[in-house]
Amino acid sequence: MSFQDAIKVCLQKYADFSGNAKRPEFWWWIVFCIIISAALNMILPIIGGIFSLAVLLPSLSVGARRLHDTGKSGWWQLIGITGIGLLVLIFFWVQKGKS
Repeated sequence: MSFQDAIKVCLQKYADFSGNAKRPEFWWWIVFCIIISAALNMILPIIGGIFSLAVLLPSLSVGARRLHDTGKSGWWQLIGITGIGLLVLIFFWVQKGKS
């Protein structure tokens, strides 16, 4: 999956928490969010904050779909609230999918 395809799919499935997301779809979305957020925060932090809020729901949904692809529930994202839990999530997200 290409960078543009991944962004397009994530925006089309803005709040779709069902189904699966392959590794390229998830990681291209993360790269997109980090790059755009960093650029906007350098220009005008308020716009960067608005962008971050705008991509929060699709980021949660692609994260849940990625967890589904590894055979886990999307609710596992809640452990990301803790510092060590984020490391566990990254470990789950990098695993090869089952489908």
